[in-house]
Amino acid sequence: MRPFTDTISLDEARRLLTAAARPLDRIETLPLPALGGRVLAEDVVAAGDVPPFTRAMMDGYALRAEDTEGATREEPRTLALVGQVFTGEVLHGEVGAGQCVEVATGAPLPGGATAVVMVEDTALAGDRHVQVLAAVRTGQNVGPAGADIARGTVVLQRGDLLLPARVGALAAVGRAEAAVWAKPRVAIVSTGNEVVAPGQALGPGQIHDVNRHTLSTIVEAHGGLAVPLDVASDTLEALAAAADLAVACDLVVFSGGSSVGNRDLVMDVLRARGTVAFHGIAMRPGKPTAFGTIDGVPVFAMPGNPTSCLTNAYVLLVPFLRTLAHLPPHVPHVVTAPLARRVVSGVGRHQFYTVRIVDGVAEPAFKASGDISSMAHADGYIEIASEVAALDAWTAVDVVLF
Repeated sequence: MRPFTDTISLDEARRLLTAAARPLDRIETLPLPALGGRVLAEDVVAAGDVPPFTRAMMDGYALRAEDTEGATREEPRTLALVGQVFTGEVLHGEVGAGQCVEVATGAPLPGGATAVVMVEDTALAGDRHVQVLAAVRTGQNVGPAGADIARGTVVLQRGDLLLPARVGALAAVGRAEAAVWAKPRVAIVSTGNEVVAPGQALGPGQIHDVNRHTLSTIVEAHGGLAVPLDVASDTLEALAAAADLAVACDLVVFSGGSSVGNRDLVMDVLRARGTVAFHGIAMRPGKPTAFGTIDGVPVFAMPGNPTSCLTNAYVLLVPFLRTLAHLPPHVPHVVTAPLARRVVSGVGRHQFYTVRIVDGVAEPAFKASGDISSMAHADGYIEIASEVAALDAWTAVDVVLF
């Protein structure tokens, strides 16, 4: 055994990770259907007006506003109906004095017309005449060209997160593609002689690989591209070979092999091949977590226990990954609830404790750091500061929801 001689605080670990995180500089151009959730790497300037023409904003009749002056239901103004225009059509000719044209919402406004009276304020008077029952002013129910986006406007800026409406704005200005920051490629390496892939039969002393899949899921959810590698056995040669493959990516995450046992060899590879920024954090679960670099590529060495690994992925990996991906910080949803029963915590270690929300009350869900059900059956977690020995029942706690 090679026990920890020292650990750093969670705050210090976060500070070191923040200082080490650097946004990627790779750019790729993608078509509109692939842009959702990506981060724009260019300014987008409108090459034309949106809409490109003046249009009717109501179903009704396009006309000259002055022809409706004084119109009421008691004293309507009767105009000659000289045509109709639907969306995608253009009237050839102009609306003259005493005339009107039936228009659909979104249709181009015929030349000569200055307003649209909505259909509810009209009545047909035979086949070719319309009675106007309310006066309209110039520009009423009309959308001018460029009312939404004017030519030359900066529609979106470099660094904007492409939410659905922003992808729609790209489409509105005629862009079929856009330049975005590339997703960080994250190599995920599970380690351990006992670890086998789900779907394979378990031999004596073996367990299925949980961390490969929880880590892949969280990486994909936060802007990364997961690159799972084969399980590496507990030998220096196998771990070094895995590292050689992994550093072709932008970020490497080992799970397992970061603790203090004789077969916890990931740290030996990290020290031999690169640098170690820290090893050991005063937190629970997740104490045997390390961070460093191999060939300049950032490397996380996570605990093998599934709850410890996933907790540290939420707390440490996600902020780091989102910086690489140019994404804004993740802001989780937090609810306040009373604690159902007393929870004891070890002084000196910042604890993350999983809970379920049942009828508005936070029920403890944590079992052990090796039990994935501690997370799978939980709605979120609470944090217990390192100087707090226990939280009494009915204490109001902030629950960070998954």
